Amino acid sequence: MASLTASETADLIATAHALADAAREATLLHFRSPGLSAETKEAERFDPVTVADRLSEQRMRDILARRRPQDGILGEEFGSVAGTSGLTWVLDPIDGTRGYLSGTPTWGVLISVRDETGPIYGIIDQPYIRERFEGGLGRAEVNGPSGRAVLAVRPARPLSQAILFSTFPEVGTAEEGAAFRRVAPKAKLVRYGTDCYAYALIAAGQIDLVIEAGLQAYDVQAPIAVIQAAGGIVTDWQGRPAHDGGQILAAASPALHAEALALLNG
Repeated sequence: MASLTASETADLIATAHALADAAREATLLHFRSPGLSAETKEAERFDPVTVADRLSEQRMRDILARRRPQDGILGEEFGSVAGTSGLTWVLDPIDGTRGYLSGTPTWGVLISVRDETGPIYGIIDQPYIRERFEGGLGRAEVNGPSGRAVLAVRPARPLSQAILFSTFPEVGTAEEGAAFRRVAPKAKLVRYGTDCYAYALIAAGQIDLVIEAGLQAYDVQAPIAVIQAAGGIVTDWQGRPAHDGGQILAAASPALHAEALALLNG
């Protein structure tokens, strides 16, 4: 990890919260708006992007240009900008645009900052219910309608007692879906469709596992920072670092992670 002074750490955290505040305002301008429409990024499947996605990311980039011009940026909508500091901000202006379009409050804004080792701090923000999860740089807490609380994963339990989440029932390719279905029937409860909010629920001690595939770096880096700060573990399906996305296995405990990993790999 990059060596940071106390003032540098404080500035990173303050900047991240400024980004989250700006993105919260931008996304709420259009959420549940009757006239909201979306374009699709792909011809083969509906991969939506809205005016709110672009506005949210642009406002965050404007803040970084003023406050942290030396840092790099990787964002979903406007690509990457190189920096000189060794730090890069990784932004997903709306994670879960399908949920956003549908009016469900399970989408979120993902903000993280990484160095050469991976994400060192992250925020998962749900603007509509005003719930913000943060982790890294000595922090692991949630602030929302019920007040402020420390984040901590659930106590270790076997897969047979675990709650498992994934965004899409098909998970990914046919092969990836088959691997997921070796795990899912052995869990106590399986739920779908919550996008980044599922990762926040691991950090908050509400669920035990998230298994997904086909993710990008901006989908996972903030969740990795938050979950690790809360005591959990996030890797790919081979147990390797998952900073660049792909197949993701997030777990509340090493033992549960190992049990799911073994099943994913047959």
